[in-house]
Formats: sequence, structure tokens, C-alpha cells
Amino acid sequence: MSSADPSATPLWEPDPARAAASNLARFQRWAVEHHGAPDGDYAALHHWSVDHLDRFWTAVTEWFDVRFSTPPSAALADDSMPGAVWFPGSRLNYAEHALRHGEDPAHADTPAILHLDEVDPEPSVLTWSELRRQVGSLAAELRRLGVRPGDRVSGYVPNIPQAAVALLATAAVGAIWTSCAPDFGARSVLDRFQQLEPVVLFAVDGYRYGGKVHNRADTVAELRRELPSLRQVVHIPLLGTPAPADTLTWDSLLSTPQEPVFDQLPFDHPLWVLYSSGTTGLPKAIVQGHGGIVVEHLKQAGLQLDLGPEDRFFWYTSTGWMMWNFLLAGLLVGASIVTYDGSPGYPDTAAQWHIAERAEVTVYGTSAAYITACAKAGVHPSRDLDLSRLRAIGTTGSPLPPDGFRWIYEQVSPDIWLASVSGGTDLCSCFVGGAPTLPVYLGEIQAPSLGAAVESWDVDGKAVIDQVGELVCTKPIPSMPLYFWNDPDGARLHASYFDTYPGVWRHGDWITVTPRGTVVIHGRSDSTLNRQGVRMGSADIYEVVERLPQIRESLVIGLEQPDGGYWMPLFVVLADGAALDDELRAAVRGSLRDQLSPRHVPDEIITVPALPHTLTGKRLEVPIKRILGGTPPAQAVNPGSLDDPAALAPFLELARARAEAHADNAEGAAHRTGE
Repeated sequence: MSSADPSATPLWEPDPARAAASNLARFQRWAVEHHGAPDGDYAALHHWSVDHLDRFWTAVTEWFDVRFSTPPSAALADDSMPGAVWFPGSRLNYAEHALRHGEDPAHADTPAILHLDEVDPEPSVLTWSELRRQVGSLAAELRRLGVRPGDRVSGYVPNIPQAAVALLATAAVGAIWTSCAPDFGARSVLDRFQQLEPVVLFAVDGYRYGGKVHNRADTVAELRRELPSLRQVVHIPLLGTPAPADTLTWDSLLSTPQEPVFDQLPFDHPLWVLYSSGTTGLPKAIVQGHGGIVVEHLKQAGLQLDLGPEDRFFWYTSTGWMMWNFLLAGLLVGASIVTYDGSPGYPDTAAQWHIAERAEVTVYGTSAAYITACAKAGVHPSRDLDLSRLRAIGTTGSPLPPDGFRWIYEQVSPDIWLASVSGGTDLCSCFVGGAPTLPVYLGEIQAPSLGAAVESWDVDGKAVIDQVGELVCTKPIPSMPLYFWNDPDGARLHASYFDTYPGVWRHGDWITVTPRGTVVIHGRSDSTLNRQGVRMGSADIYEVVERLPQIRESLVIGLEQPDGGYWMPLFVVLADGAALDDELRAAVRGSLRDQLSPRHVPDEIITVPALPHTLTGKRLEVPIKRILGGTPPAQAVNPGSLDDPAALAPFLELARARAEAHADNAEGAAHRTGE
């Protein structure tokens, strides 16, 4: 992706009246009057939000009426990173805020959760009053079972309403939630849950995906054997199987109606644990707090995504990805959330758009990869479906290429707000993303999020504009990790974010901040391509290569050679019926040369049957680079963290061939020297 063209015409601009009525605009007008915010454009508001963190976050908590049972002495007592101290002395509960919309009798019988799956295409409804009752009943049972604040409660569950209820009940009692999707194998789950030693496990008997039934009884049995800390297992019969011996049933725990009771907890009391991908070694167990998530998600959902009680919010996700936790942010602002259990592309590529139609979704989020797949498959949502209620689309997971922007505006609606976002599991939110008052430009994310002091830094640690640099955040955000589990001295936390620039968060993305304040994401900086001293983002190459109809997916790495050279292979997965012949090779090289530069042209183009991804769908750039560089596979990648471990085979074979060739060359050189 190139930097901004100052003469470019926006793809979309908000209607002035619509922008003025947005939550963001109303918040700014209120903050001008009550907290001295500037009466200017978004850039002015953003500058104020990061220059005056204490005033900004105080304004957020007042605007959204955060319920502190014990008020804080300040919003920010210490702005160190790591170690920031937010809202000291305050007490609150995340679940109370997620459920408070249901206290209003006017909303009691309106949907809190609408659920769809592959079997029943019509949404089932869980009302606000029923959601409160179920959470209250389950929380009371958890307390009866001896679950106390600080205990860990785990879920081996798909994206179903029961998962949301279990998380909220766990939060209500002050226990710590953690979850994995049931497509994770036993080893992957144990790598995560064994670190936390949970006392309760909520587990489904299986799930349906892609039209097939996947029984998980054996996996759950293995989890029970390998988690000696478990005191109770709760059986959720998604496939209708009877409960195993010595387990509790989901329905039995909800049989006694109960209004929820919320433990009042310190602002930094742990709420949940999320995990890094764990491609090398054990996944990092990232702990985030009640208060930090409440205030950050209120800001992100309510202001940046403009969500409110009239909305229906759907993001295609699984419980093993932070976007599931963020989906629940819709409840914090009173929106109805839409959950879905099933394949994103079953029975056909248009499946997610059908969900949006059936649930009358207003704000819909998906992955950039899905948008690209829809474009290649010739999906036509606006022609084939009624999406009249849809007003905004969010994308994340990887950079959305310009062709994805074009497809949305051509095939969905020319009057749709595209809120492409980028952030991370690390803060369960977005560093950069949408703003309902700003235009959308081709290939560009609208702006840094309020309260996020995002900059692009060069190799000397200087902020740059219109140049590729490291994404850094120079000031703390409330939802940043409290700590990593089993990292008592904070060494792993420090190494993950603060080693490069002490006191400044280095996120590991290459970005360009444009002169107009938009942001372009170029890919991960730890897999950076560097030819002749020029740094290049892999996402730029994927954008060009995957535009070719013969190529389904691609992966590029750059490998430094012992002789000082640089090898940059491009691996491609071909579309059905395509062949990597001289014509296609020339098309790839010509496209990269013409649209990017000669430096972007790979040294080799290699076909592979499939690419390995993490369980959350990210390409495996760094581990593949390490494997091809000679790192033993066991040290380079954890197979349990991959969606398809068998897809590693061609890369392992190539690594062996390269190692043998290097050994032969070394032996030949030694022999010649001996002569």
C-alpha cells in the first residue's frame, strides 16, 4: 500500500447531519463544555485526548456513566509504561455494566443476543431480562460451588449465547475467565489452560462446522484428565449427548431464577486472560482488568464504532480470538449482539452476508481475508440480499487491501461507513480504526483511536510522517495488560513491548501515518522485508499478488544469507485449475514491479498446497522464516498452534534441502581448500 495521495477523493464521506448526531460528535460537544476539550475537528480532539489523558478518561467515565461503587481519586495516578495506575481506589464490575441496559423495563423484552448457526438459519433471541436472569442464576451456582474472586473459570465453547452467559457470570463473582474454541485440539487448549489451573470448565460435547458434526467428547475427557485443578465440569450438550459422569448440566445450573449480584472489585482486578498465538513456545497469557476493559470498550464501541441501543452488532469470530471479547462490548453500550456458530463460508462464500440479512445487522465486522474471498468468488451482497439496515462494516485480522475497499463500495453500498481497524489481543482493542465523523480513503484506516498516542517511528526512534515506521504508542491505554500470567518479575511483558524503546510500547507493525492523519498498515515488522536497506511490508506484496485470479493466497519472507546475500521467496497457493507456468510467473513479477518496485519482485516463486496459519487465521511469516533459516522446527513453531500442521510439510522439506545443499557446498569448499 502506498502513502496518501493528498489529491485523492474520499471513497465515502459521512452525511453532515449523520456525523453531527453521532455519539462521537455529541461526546465532543459535551466534553468542550465540561472538560475543556477543543471545539475542532477529530484531529484536535485526538490531540487533546492524548495530551490530557486524565481529563479525557474522566470525561469518558462521566459520559458513559461508569458505575464506581467506590469513586477513584484520579483517572491516572502514574503514566509509566509498564506500570500505569488507572483510577486508583475505585471499585466496579464489568458484568454489571454489560447487563445494566436490561434494568430498564422498556428494554427488558428486547434482544440482548441473537444467535444463528448452520442448522437453524433464523435467529433465536435471548432478551435482556432473560440474559440477566441466566447470569444471575449461574453466578449464584458458581458461588455455591465455591468459586471465589481470583479463581479461574475456563470455557471450551464456540460462539454461542452460553459462552457469553458463562463469561458474565464468572465476572459477576470476580473470578477470571479464559476460553478456547472447540476447534482447538487438546494440546493447544492444555498449553493455555494448564498455565492458569482453572477450577471450573464449561465444555460443549461438540460443534458443527462446514456442514459436518465434530464430536469433542474425547477431547473434553483428556482436558479433565490433564487439568487436576478442576473441581467441576459443566456439560453443554450442543450435539444433544448425555452428560458424562461426575459433571453438571448447563440447564440444572440455570433452573433457579436469580437476579445477578455483582462483586465490587478494584479497577485492576483481573477480568479475563487472552493468549498470544503461541507459534513459538507456550502462548503468552495476557491478563486484562475489569476497569480497563470497561472504559476502553465503552470508548471504542460507543465512540469509535458509534454503537448504541438501536444497533445490532455482529462480528464473525470465535471464542479463541479477542474479537469475541470485543463483540461483548456491544452489550456495554446497550446494543444487541449477534453470535454465530459455524463456518464463515458455508454453505457458500456469501454465508456471513446472509447472517447480516437475517439478523438485520447494523454494524458488521469480519476479516480482511473474508472480504478478499468474497471479491474472488464474485459475491454480490447488494444485488442478492436486503442489507438496508447495514450502515457500517468493520474489518481486521490483517490489512484490508485497496481492492477490498473498492469491492465493499461497489458490491455492498456506495453509502457505507468502512471502519477498518487494527489493534491486538494485547489490549483487546484498537490502536487505529474508525471515526464516524471522518471520510474514508482508499486503503487507509481513518485515524488513531481517541486516547491512543500512536506514532510511526524510524530506526532512530523519531516520529515520521509519510514514511514507513514502527507502530508505537507513547502513552498508556487502560486496557493494556495488567501483567502476563506466571511472569512475576514482568520480564516477558517487558521483552514483548518495551525492549526496543524503553517506556514506549512497540507493537510490531509497520505503519505509515499520512499527512492527513490516516494510517496505512504494512504488516508485521518482525517479518519485515529489507532489500538494499529499504524496508518493505509483506501486506503490500499480498495485495498485488492476490489480485491475480490464479492465486488464492500467498506468503513472502526475506532471509539473510551467510554470504551477506538476501533470499526472498514467494510461496503461492494456486486457485483450482491454475498452473505456475512461465506466463503466471511473468504476471506476478510484472505486477509487483509495476505496482510497487523492482525490489518487491521475489527471487523465487514456489507453489505449496496450502499455507499454515495460526488458530486465529494469521499467516505464519516469522516461524516459516526461522525454519528456512535453519531453526529446528520444534523451536520455530508449536504445531498445536496451527490450523493445519500438515501444511508445514513443504516448508520443512525445503529447509532440509537447503541445509543439505549448504552442507555439500561447505564440504566441497573444504575439499578444494585441502587440495
